[in-house]
Amino acid sequence: MKKIPYTLFAFPFLLVACGTKEPAETPAVYDPTPYDLKIGDFPTPDLPADNILTNAGVQLGRMLFYEKMLSKDGTQACADCHHQEDAFSDIRRFSIGVEGLPGKRQAMAVMNLAWHQNGLFWDGRAPRVRDQALKPIQDPLEMNETLPSVVAKLSTDKRYTDQFIRAFGDDTVTPERMGLALEQFMLTMISNYSKYDRYLRGQATLTDSELRGKDLFFNEFDPFGSEKGGECFHCHAGHNFTNDEFMNNGLDTDAGVTDEGRQKVTNDPADRARFKVPSLRNIALTPPYMHDGRFATLEEVIDHYDHGVQQSVTVEFLLQYNLQPGGLQLTAQDKSDIIAFLHTLTDESFLNEQAYKSPF
Repeated sequence: MKKIPYTLFAFPFLLVACGTKEPAETPAVYDPTPYDLKIGDFPTPDLPADNILTNAGVQLGRMLFYEKMLSKDGTQACADCHHQEDAFSDIRRFSIGVEGLPGKRQAMAVMNLAWHQNGLFWDGRAPRVRDQALKPIQDPLEMNETLPSVVAKLSTDKRYTDQFIRAFGDDTVTPERMGLALEQFMLTMISNYSKYDRYLRGQATLTDSELRGKDLFFNEFDPFGSEKGGECFHCHAGHNFTNDEFMNNGLDTDAGVTDEGRQKVTNDPADRARFKVPSLRNIALTPPYMHDGRFATLEEVIDHYDHGVQQSVTVEFLLQYNLQPGGLQLTAQDKSDIIAFLHTLTDESFLNEQAYKSPF
């Protein structure tokens, strides 16, 4: 029998081996492609000129927002205290950090930050989103980590060094770049498609209760009885339902104030017990309410403004009618209608937007 050369048997194996060889990985390259920010009917925001939004930068910020390596023990990310299903808020009264300790204030919702131009946090201690983004990492009550340690961890992960190249042009990881990337991502988190937004566009119809609640929300209280209103719009107006100011909304008397609020930042006694006026968008999804989470329901919030406002030196002058005997004299139906209107500010698309979900 004729012998078949060994090489004929070996050749198919060589072909198989060559066919399974992994293709060479494409090296990461800088990608300055601008990010298309969809603001809908909102006014054009005053975005930071020194941090232009790019696809690569936003993606890096998204990765960091969901990255547990930013915490001391690798168990928490920004997203663990800002859940998308809760409109990027924390429905616990106080968030619990990596050491099992509660925070000092209720976590504010991350939403429409592109239009917040007057400081972040309840007391406004962070002037820009990039500044706010890095503080929870270093807070002993939150992530309890150091920035140098985070830099060291990210610098050994090729996913991140590659993404820093795409976003910034090289693989150098710095706290400043982390802040810029997180700022880019959070500036894209826009809620602008609630039932009320669609109503204003002629795309949805409000119920009788919602319409009446809308009128009460936007009307002033008339002490002479010719007009009934909730006075809400003075502080919660505009496309974002906030005036972006710091105010004392009468939660406590002077003797009862335990949190100095804005005064702790400015050292101005006139800022005592003043806190950032939050947006009311998605408010039905973000209990508890107030800087200390003292109110568990919207009903309690409405009751406070109706007849529970406390007098103090710095209480907002706009609450003068709330302070008078009998308050705003809202009926049970009035309160129910206002709450029905507040529910129209819920934006289901924001809760399900794929671009805001974890990239991992």
